[in-house]
Amino acid sequence: MRGFSKAIIAGNLTRDPELRSTSSGNSVCSFAIAVNRVYRDQSGENKEDVSYIDCSAWGKPGEIISQYAKRGSALLVSGRLSQHSFEDKNGVKRSRTEIVVEDFNFINGGNTGPNATSAPASSSSNNSPADIPDDIPEEVDLSEVPF
Repeated sequence: MRGFSKAIIAGNLTRDPELRSTSSGNSVCSFAIAVNRVYRDQSGENKEDVSYIDCSAWGKPGEIISQYAKRGSALLVSGRLSQHSFEDKNGVKRSRTEIVVEDFNFINGGNTGPNATSAPASSSSNNSPADIPDDIPEEVDLSEVPF
């Protein structure tokens, strides 16, 4: 049997995305998303839990995220889980799990101005100008993005 791995998260970037190139010329964007969860404990008091999820986006999606997202930007990502094992500088074996982004949406939930919209700008659909987050210049035509 083949395995299946899919993760979908929405949250805010914890830092500005970092775009770099591999030695073979492929671009990869690394970033982390903070995912907040509010729940009630046994005494009925509201508690908040935050998870920090590492993500990487390869190629054009990574370039777009790097160009238009910044620390605090709301983003919805979906992709596969990837786990890496390595030894730290002290020789201790460590592992790291991240989401390798296959699709993403910019979420415009943080804007409360007159042009605010609740519809996300999607990486996989044609968008009207009202769906594009305010921090993306108007001259960018997302319908020309090949994914």
